[in-house]
Amino acid sequence: MSIQNKLSKTFTPTDPIVVYQGDCLELLAQIPNGTLQLVVTSPPYNIGKEYEKKLKLNQYLEQQTIIIKECVRALSEQGSICWQVGNYVDNGSIIPLDTVLYPIFNDLGLKMRNRVIWHFEHGLHCAKRFSGRYETIIWFTKTDNYYFNLDPIRVPQKYPGKKYFKGPKTGQYSCNPLGKNPGDLWIIPNVKNNHIEKTIHPCQFPVELIERLVLSMTKEGDWVFDPFLGVGSTIIAAIRHGRKGAGAEITKKYIDITKERIQMEIQGALKTRPMDRPVYDPQKAGNSLRISPWNA
Repeated sequence: MSIQNKLSKTFTPTDPIVVYQGDCLELLAQIPNGTLQLVVTSPPYNIGKEYEKKLKLNQYLEQQTIIIKECVRALSEQGSICWQVGNYVDNGSIIPLDTVLYPIFNDLGLKMRNRVIWHFEHGLHCAKRFSGRYETIIWFTKTDNYYFNLDPIRVPQKYPGKKYFKGPKTGQYSCNPLGKNPGDLWIIPNVKNNHIEKTIHPCQFPVELIERLVLSMTKEGDWVFDPFLGVGSTIIAAIRHGRKGAGAEITKKYIDITKERIQMEIQGALKTRPMDRPVYDPQKAGNSLRISPWNA
């Protein structure tokens, strides 16, 4: 199916994909109260990337407050907001953005459920401090009656055959047969030059990162929204799993890439890193030491 048959430039409940070129507040103004089940984004870090104008920190926080407030308005009572951020750097001094953004969410009555650490191996190398190798996802809910389903994102148990050896459960498996909770430390490669998903965007979301959030915090048919869409990874994760996706992006070249990537996803041709692929496989890398019993 052609993307033109699915993609809309304005928000209407019947269109499953909305890609808006312009300010996210203009798109949010079109979205009725309580429509969105998940808002997930990585906003500009205010460090002077090509897609942002660097502001004084207080101006940046004022701008973020307006956008977050509108996202909360459009969020359902069972919905979640996930804000993925790194550090603001001022004259060599870092300010973790999650710490200065937290009061904004708290003042709007949201409750933090997790501070997920996204760890990756590659990034900028620093000479006067330790090189940064993680960012955070701060997850908030609008109410205590929020939707969360752990089962679709469980990971393999370390000891899947382990059983209770005493007590009333003797002989029964001591772990969930569907897998274990992935925890709040996620080791997922970031999108650098050798990543299969790499585009021209300098700070691109890996699709698998968003897939975990989509699968655990939404149901099929729910709306997933990204106010800073970039090259469309959020919408791709949403439509891949039967959700509706909407987002806004001000940069035309990123909008063009987003549309191309969505078209490829619809056709089943978009290549992304699978969620269940190990970060490092020593056998595939040729670094596994195998000792044959005949040579022992």
